[in-house]
Amino acid sequence: MKSRYLFLIAAFGLIIYQSCTSSKKATAPSLSAVSYDKDIKPIMIAHCTPCHFPDEGKKKYLDTYNAVANNIDDILKRVQMPQDEKGFMPFQLKKPALSADQIALFETWKSSGMAE
Repeated sequence: MKSRYLFLIAAFGLIIYQSCTSSKKATAPSLSAVSYDKDIKPIMIAHCTPCHFPDEGKKKYLDTYNAVANNIDDILKRVQMPQDEKGFMPFQLKKPALSADQIALFETWKSSGMAE
């Protein structure tokens, strides 16, 4: 009889533990959320200045959230072209090409709704 109570207590404890851990997973904020200010803007500044930023820029400005969001498809297309193809950005490798991780950030940002 004593072992039966121990079994019930252990089973009850396991049920409580599983419900607590699963609810924490469901309500935990996403640590991988990509935003313009935190993730995209620093890449744009590092790789697209001065050509696409005012005062020195001579090309289409890409210096604001709206400008980048409105041009995301073209940006993604150009940074993923072969580097020797006309239209590849950054132009003539004046700045380093975006890494695969940086391109993935842009893609994640686009697919997740382009948070500011």
